[in-house]
Amino acid sequence: MHAAAEREGAFAPRKAQPRARRIKAKPEAEPSAAGERGVNSWRPTSLPSRWQSTWPSGIIKRNIKLSIRFHPLAPMNTFPLWLGGREQAGRGDAIAVEDPATGQVFAACDSASDEDVEDAIQLAQEAFLSGSWSKPSSRHLRADVLDGIAELLKDELPRLIDLEVRQTGRAVREMKVQLPSLLRWFRYYAALLRTDERPVLPTSGALHNWVERVPLGVVVQITPFNHPLLIAVKKLAPALAAGNSVILKPSELTPLTSLLLGPVFAKAGLPDGVFTVLPGLGIVTGRALVNHPLVRKVDVTGGTAAGRAIGSVVGRNLARYTAELGGKAPVVVFEKANVDAAVNGIAFGAFVASGQTCIAATRIMVHRSIMPELMSKLKVKCESIRRRIGSPTNEASSMGPLVSSRQLRNVQQLVDSTIRDNRAAIVCGGQRMAGASPLDGTDLSKGHFYPPTVLSSVADFDITATELWKEEAFGPVIVVVGFDDENEAVRLANDSIFGLGAGIWTQNLSQAFRVSEKIRGGIVWVNTHHRNDPSSPWGGATNASGVGSENGLAAYHAYSTAKSIVINYASADESIAADDWFREGSGVERYG
Repeated sequence: MHAAAEREGAFAPRKAQPRARRIKAKPEAEPSAAGERGVNSWRPTSLPSRWQSTWPSGIIKRNIKLSIRFHPLAPMNTFPLWLGGREQAGRGDAIAVEDPATGQVFAACDSASDEDVEDAIQLAQEAFLSGSWSKPSSRHLRADVLDGIAELLKDELPRLIDLEVRQTGRAVREMKVQLPSLLRWFRYYAALLRTDERPVLPTSGALHNWVERVPLGVVVQITPFNHPLLIAVKKLAPALAAGNSVILKPSELTPLTSLLLGPVFAKAGLPDGVFTVLPGLGIVTGRALVNHPLVRKVDVTGGTAAGRAIGSVVGRNLARYTAELGGKAPVVVFEKANVDAAVNGIAFGAFVASGQTCIAATRIMVHRSIMPELMSKLKVKCESIRRRIGSPTNEASSMGPLVSSRQLRNVQQLVDSTIRDNRAAIVCGGQRMAGASPLDGTDLSKGHFYPPTVLSSVADFDITATELWKEEAFGPVIVVVGFDDENEAVRLANDSIFGLGAGIWTQNLSQAFRVSEKIRGGIVWVNTHHRNDPSSPWGGATNASGVGSENGLAAYHAYSTAKSIVINYASADESIAADDWFREGSGVERYG
């Protein structure tokens, strides 16, 4: 669904004002070697030459009538901000959105200026202070709205899946499984609101003391390019359940599906101003958001360097902070593992989303007794995936492209630096894909396609000394090393500054328990990988992998604060006798 007319329907605007604006090209600064993932690390560059005949002098005057606007001189849609419960044109330069499978710009997105950020925060604060969403008695209203969002999103899934595939390059078979699963987060937190109990504390005396969870206020969420809707929903559901006003800044590479959430939320009954979507560059929109004194919490998913930079600002404001950052997930395959199951698990963990996930299985440790068998089967699996790479819209396509040309170059540079001077052996892959796809004839050279790539050590060089072993590649590249015993396996698994996800493959139950305790990671999977559930905490165990966690009761509590309420139910006479601290003469005294 690429034409504007196909998207009007439920997303028609209530009101928007026309504005003449300059269109900025998609930012050329891309994730660093540490995997910044589109968060706060971008700068705009000049307009691509292919645009210059389309928009004279780079200027477009748009009559904003539709939620997705179509300019007669330009074959692309332009998406406005979602602000104050309606669509509004942004006052920042618009951002181009590229299809990673073709390298062609297919849409533009308004960006938020400093003024837009100020307006959004003030409206969000007003909505919060009004109590329409934030007061404790609105708990059941919140639950009903979250359930309503889940129901409405079911109807919008085809539209969202198509657009998510287009902006991310992810294979449609992935999105047809991932996006329907997002409804679970809204339903989980709706159920939590209806069943969460307030603790009554054993305070001494004639006192009734209970603890209420109250929202924080205005919170900011910054999401990356790799899972635009999944990561947004994981943050939005607990934040809204807790009663906050939420401002979402999606990655400038993949902002479109996040914007389409606004009308859905409004239709479900979310009050105006409670939810805002402000696309924009990190150095403009992101900076203005995290610096604002009214922001009570910032929640970011991105690279470690960006997380530290944002955290330093949040810390100065004494706001709360959650950050899901870098990962370099180890996967340990013991001699008692089922090799076929382990190979399938490694392939899924490493190559789903083209390896662009924070918990991608990138460092594979294999017991030397099964190394030949596993490597042979892994190579066959990788070659099978490669043969079936084609257009992301083809349901038979196994894997999509990387998100951008810069990300592709970053992955290629890491691989090249690893194999330079024969420091590592290439088992499969290792070069960007070009030519016609064997699957469907797609010209792979036009997109940012990179094949499943497996590297291993050579006789006279240890691959664990390379940058690829240490840094987040954020691509479909894995390193395989052997080990002789359990202690060596654990040492290799923990040989990283990261500690987000990890995997263990073994049929030995005692070994699974033992090693899962020793591996440093916020999430450890045994005989599986990348399992994610609304109830299951998701966060890092080291500074480089972040602060706090997503999902479950912990996320809900992180978006609220404890309020202790103490009621004296003693009679008036008892209170006068016991609580006159400044009485004349002697009497019963209490303190506390």
